[in-house]
Amino acid sequence: MLWTIIGWVVFGLIAGYIARALVPGKDDIGLLMTIVIGVAGSVVGGFIFGLLTVGLRGFQPAGWIGSVIGAVIVLVIYNKVTGRKRVRR
Repeated sequence: MLWTIIGWVVFGLIAGYIARALVPGKDDIGLLMTIVIGVAGSVVGGFIFGLLTVGLRGFQPAGWIGSVIGAVIVLVIYNKVTGRKRVRR
């Protein structure tokens, strides 16, 4: 159980960090929010993948590519809702 949680945290951190690198502009979010965005992105990516392939299967985690795509979507929505995105100059 503990290793599963640690795995999700590491997975979320990596997916969230990649999403932050792909979305233009500076993100003023911390390590914890990066993890949350990565984990949420994995669930969103799994949901979208399920809709596009075999139909609705519920909320399932996605692989690396689906997780990063989902994390980008979650990050863009988060930035729009909070207005935290600043343009790099």
